[in-house]
Amino acid sequence: MKLIGAGLPRTATSSQKLAMDVLGVTPCYHMQNVFADLDEVPRWRAALEDTEALRDIVDDCESVIDWPGSYYWRELMDMYPDAKVLLSIRDGESWARSMENTIAGMLYGSGLLRHITQVHCDVDPRWRDYIDMMSSMWETKGLAGPTMSFDDMAKACERHTEEVVSTVPADRLLVWRITDGWEPLCEFLDLDVPAEPFPHINESAGFEGGIVRGGMAAIQRFLGEETGEFEVRHPGASRESATA
Repeated sequence: MKLIGAGLPRTATSSQKLAMDVLGVTPCYHMQNVFADLDEVPRWRAALEDTEALRDIVDDCESVIDWPGSYYWRELMDMYPDAKVLLSIRDGESWARSMENTIAGMLYGSGLLRHITQVHCDVDPRWRDYIDMMSSMWETKGLAGPTMSFDDMAKACERHTEEVVSTVPADRLLVWRITDGWEPLCEFLDLDVPAEPFPHINESAGFEGGIVRGGMAAIQRFLGEETGEFEVRHPGASRESATA
């Protein structure tokens, strides 16, 4: 392990994942790994009971960015004493606004994100386990929850930043914003600055679409499996009807 991301989700973690790929600090474990294989959820649940289980998940990785990994920044820091720590930040109000439109909206909101998530949980037990685990993590850390206000989340974000800065030795820590780009990150990792621009992914813009598409696909699969009367289509597949 070379780099432990202590930054919260919604702090340009998808862009950081791409940056790790460009720099070759790979494999990089990211929430995308869990989305790609929900069978990862029981492994992370095991880590909630025994943090030594983290080794089974990330021991072969050179970097860990985003949750569930950054939930365990303290434990990973002790587990891998030679690894450096990257704290990606944004101001509390900006972070809370992004959370309301994405993760908190999915877990605790009253709009489309929450509704599609609830139905997805009804038709896919693995997604339900994932949502239960995520809710537990956010609430345990006091960063989000069903009764937390916008101001509560903004203050919680600032507390997280202060906690990491006060805990991680200065020579192991880089406090970084996405606007800082390659230079401080590459200097921190003792790597050459790539010729290409730093990757910028608008995570918020794609979040709702991804959750809705995933939920609708799960519902379609469920209906097809239950009745045999609904076609399950994939991009590029034939539009021919199919019944069991």
